[in-house]
Amino acid sequence: MRKKVLAWLTENVPAPRVNHILRVEQMAMDLALHYRVDQEKAAMAGLMHDLAKYFKPHKLLQMAHTEGLEVDEVMEANPHLLHADVSAIVARETFGVDDEEVLQAIANHTLGRPGMSLLCSIVFLADSIEPGRGDTPQLQALRQISRQNINHAVWLTCDYTLKFLLESSCLVHPRVVFTRNWFLQRWKAKQPIVQQTA
Repeated sequence: MRKKVLAWLTENVPAPRVNHILRVEQMAMDLALHYRVDQEKAAMAGLMHDLAKYFKPHKLLQMAHTEGLEVDEVMEANPHLLHADVSAIVARETFGVDDEEVLQAIANHTLGRPGMSLLCSIVFLADSIEPGRGDTPQLQALRQISRQNINHAVWLTCDYTLKFLLESSCLVHPRVVFTRNWFLQRWKAKQPIVQQTA
C-alpha cells in the first residue's frame, strides 16, 4: 500500500510537499513509539494526511458537499481548510482505508477537534513540528513538550496557529478555538490523554 500511495503522491503533489509528507510520516511514527501507539496506523495517517492538499477549491467543496460534511462560512471562504477532511475521503475511496481512527487522524490534522484520540493528536502535532518546519526556539520548545505532555503540545500548537492567523488578518475557524480550549482544560486539570477515537 505504501508504494501505491507514494506513486499517487508523486503524480499529484509537488516534490517539496512529498518530502514534507515523508517527514510527517516519520515524526508520527516517532511520537507513536514514544506514546506506545500503533506505529503502522500513525505512519499510514502521516503518509495520507495531505492527499487533497493541491485539489482545487471547487473540487474540495464539491467532495465535501457530496460526502455530507458540514461546510460553514469560513470553509466556504477558504476551501483549503477542507483538504484534511477530503484527504480522508481520498484515503478511503482510492486506497481502501477503512480504519476509522486512521481516517479521523487524517481528517483532524489541520483544525484539530475537541476530544481527539491520541493517534489524532500525534498526527496533528507531527504536521506542525516535523524538521522541515524550521528550527525556531518556539518549535524547539514545542518538539520537547510534545514528548512530555501531548495535551500541552496540542494546546500550544493551537495558540501558535491562532497568533499567526490573527497577526495575518486571516479568518479563524472556530474548531481551532474549540480544540485549543479543550486541550488547555485537560492540561490544566492534568487529565490523562484520551485513548479512544473521538
